[in-house]
Amino acid sequence: MQDKQVTASGRFWTMAILIAVLILVDQFSKGYFQSNYALGESRPVIEGLFNFTYAQNTGAAFGMGQEYHKYVRYFMFLFIPTGAVLWLFYLLFTSLRGPYIRVLAYSLIIAGAIGNLIDRYALGYVVDFFHFYHKDWHFAVFNVADSCITVAAFLLGIDFLINPHPNKKNKDGKNKAEKNDVKKNQPSAS
Repeated sequence: MQDKQVTASGRFWTMAILIAVLILVDQFSKGYFQSNYALGESRPVIEGLFNFTYAQNTGAAFGMGQEYHKYVRYFMFLFIPTGAVLWLFYLLFTSLRGPYIRVLAYSLIIAGAIGNLIDRYALGYVVDFFHFYHKDWHFAVFNVADSCITVAAFLLGIDFLINPHPNKKNKDGKNKAEKNDVKKNQPSAS
């Protein structure tokens, strides 16, 4: 039991440091672009593929919802995400002894959500600057926080595929944890 507590404690502090570092990288990178680029300014990094472009996003991911009324945006982009971060902290704490990939994914989502919430509360918009494109095709401009959330979604997909989930129902309608408990409680045939 002691080893599991050390593992959970070690994971907690590792993830806390990771979350803090990612939030700092996100905020400092956004500050750099705000200070050194004019709104809409774009500078090529890899000609024909990748630019740094300073953009302000008042909507959700990829600019969705920017046209919504101010109070709808407050509810959708401040209130709900703040609640989601609190819920994600709960998921993180309850999964510290679970698969590492899940713990890492929750931590990345928390870091990304907090990074973007800082912008929304302080500025009223999110600072974006990564801009991928090819000829006339342009991907939405995004930032470090968005990247954290995207990587986390990928990791959660992998977690779902490779790790058994105890609440998943088997053919007999029982979840895996219930089925294992039944087997343990049956008398052995001697």
